[in-house]
Parts: sequence; C-alpha cells; structure tokens
Amino acid sequence: MTRRLAEVAKKVGVSEATVSRVLNGKPGVSDATRQAVLTALDVLGYERPTQLRGERARLVGLVLPELQNPIFPAFAEVIGGALAQLGLTPVLCTQTKGGVSEADYVELLLQQQVSGVVFAGGLYAQADAPHDHYRLLAERNIPVVLVNAAIGDLGFPGVSCDDAVAVEQAWRHLASLGHERIGLVLGPRDHVPSARKLAAARAIAGDLPEDFVARAIFSLEGGHAAASRLIDRGVTGLICASDPLALGAVRAARRKGHDVPDRVSVVGYDDSAFMNCTEPPLTTVRQPIEAMGRAAVELLNARIGGSAVAAEELLFEPELVVRGSTGQAPRD
Repeated sequence: MTRRLAEVAKKVGVSEATVSRVLNGKPGVSDATRQAVLTALDVLGYERPTQLRGERARLVGLVLPELQNPIFPAFAEVIGGALAQLGLTPVLCTQTKGGVSEADYVELLLQQQVSGVVFAGGLYAQADAPHDHYRLLAERNIPVVLVNAAIGDLGFPGVSCDDAVAVEQAWRHLASLGHERIGLVLGPRDHVPSARKLAAARAIAGDLPEDFVARAIFSLEGGHAAASRLIDRGVTGLICASDPLALGAVRAARRKGHDVPDRVSVVGYDDSAFMNCTEPPLTTVRQPIEAMGRAAVELLNARIGGSAVAAEELLFEPELVVRGSTGQAPRD
C-alpha cells in the first residue's frame, strides 16, 4: 500500500496524503486532482478501490475491423444492445484503410477510461500481426473479451464459433452431393480461424492437395480471385471462410461460364444479412451471433465487476443453412 501511494503520488505530482484522501473517498481534493490520481492508478496497473470503481466511465469499447461485411454490424447490434441493458455505453471503433488503427483506438479508449473492451475480428486473429496494444490493456488490467480467435499468452477470455465443426458441416454436405474435388477459400496464412478451418479440412479429407487451398483478403474481390484459381484446377465444391468470399466465388464461376450450383457449388460462412436474397440464395454456415455476443458481454461484465473469469475460449456450435448455391456434383 505504501509503495502504491508513493508511485501514484510521484506520477501525479502530489503528496501521498492527497493520494490517500482520494483512495479513501475523503473530501478536500479538487476534481482535477482526484481524476488525475484515478488515471494514474489505471496507468500504473493498480486496481481502484472497490468504492471507486464506479467512477471509471461506464464506457465499453467495441472494436471492429470494418462495417462492410454484414457480420460485424450484426455483432455490434447484439453486443451494443446487451451492454446497454447493463447500463454500459458502447463506443464503436471501426478501422479504416489509412485511417485510425486498432492500436490508436486502444490509446483513445484508455484516455476515456473505459470499463472494458470487446474486440471482434481484430489483429489478435492474425498470428503475425503486432499485439503490443493488447499487452498494454492486459498490463493496465482492463477487462477484455475477444470474439473469434484468441491470444493464448495474454489471459483474455474469448467466445468463438467452432471452425472445425463449421468445416465438417460444409464438407460433409458437399460430399453428400457427390463432390470429390472440394477446395477452400481462406484468409491469409496467419489468420487463426482460417488455419483452424484448414486443419479441420485436412483431418476430414485425409489428403487435401495444396492446390485445392487458395488464400485471399476478406472481400468479394479476394474471393473472386481465389475461387478463379481453384475452378481452373477442377474444383467443383468451394468452402469459403466468409460470405463475401463466397459471393466472390459465385461471381468467379459465372464469369467463367459455369452455372451455380449446376457446375460449381459454393458454401459461405457467417450467414450474414441478405444471404437468403442473393442469386442463388447462399448456402452458408451460420454463426450463432446472438448467443456469442451475449456471452461476450456476460464475460466482460463479470470482469468489470471484479469476478474472476477463466482465460479460456468458449466454443459455440454453428449451423449449416442449405440454400440454392449448392447442388449435385456435375457428372462430367
């Protein structure tokens, strides 16, 4: 306690007696000094006294990589609504190309003294990406929950859709339709969910040719380019790591004069908005967004309240939704 008083006092430039008055809720301290002491506690990684935890802004950062992919607005709606029900205010942070980075947002959120942060689809899902800003949050003891993928050495809880089950459902569906040349359209090599999907596919197929795996950035254009390569190699069934990738695959097949699903079958992943309105309606593996989003908020709220939360990943089972983009394998 004495060491904490001394460190905080030095950081703020006030006496230890002033710090003690703030920590014990005593009067006679200006609002500016009180706030400076509380901020210093956060910066130095000390827990605020129980009676002062409520003084941390009731804000929660919700950090998303983009809003063009409908899955992320869907997560934002569920998580934001669940936070509001608990009296917490979500602060939406969306990255843009050439704009504010994820690390920049973390700095801004720390300045706002957020109660916690939920990340959905961030750099933590890329093994080779910089993770220093996550470590900064861990060092300052800010409650964090990760959605889809996890960083094992930081001690953050997470909720994820089970990638292995998703691939198994899609693969067995295509196999039941007679497809033998099944390929995967995945994200970059260091993308953790894509790596999990690839491992699951190899376990099912036994011998999955490397030529039947194509990688792309997560966009319709990326899916188009990757699927074009696989179709040229004779693949008739495509399992894609997102719905936008799958829509790109449908476009690639059509540009080559192949009907979907008569010549090429395509399975997406997410079941994001309007996938039942595409032409043809997209067969896809649905993430349980509602259950995952609410679980993420429950974990975060428990951490904010001071409860111990195991640093483990909760896996949620997806559901195959069969629509019009998959059909019997071509006979010739």
